[in-house]
Amino acid sequence: MTESASTPAGITRRTLWRGGPQVGAIGLGCMGMSWAYTPAERDDDRSVALIHAAIDAGVTLIDTADVYGPFHNETLVGRALAGRRDEVTLATKVGLVTEGAGHPVERDGRPEHVRSAVEASLQRLGTDVIDLYQLHR
Repeated sequence: MTESASTPAGITRRTLWRGGPQVGAIGLGCMGMSWAYTPAERDDDRSVALIHAAIDAGVTLIDTADVYGPFHNETLVGRALAGRRDEVTLATKVGLVTEGAGHPVERDGRPEHVRSAVEASLQRLGTDVIDLYQLHR
């Protein structure tokens, strides 16, 4: 990562990889907005407002994963980024799978799973581009 100018809010920018996007050194990980909560415990409107406030404050890297929720977090992030997608670098992950809350989490990095998972993530996120697609540990 190389360091360069700062965002309008004064957050230092860094280049993720040679020729890659410049992002603020402070990103927003969204796992806590969905993971480990039941639908009754989540507050999606507050989470969307938090994502908007982070972007307004100069955060340009938003991170999620298909397993968070499971699947709910990507839908939530997609909702928050509607109309603002071009303001951020969007990162999500693949490779941890579960049948739902309370079920065990398994690993699946098979090419056929990754292919189907990326298509599902694009749908949930409401975008045609994922800037950083990572294999979840």
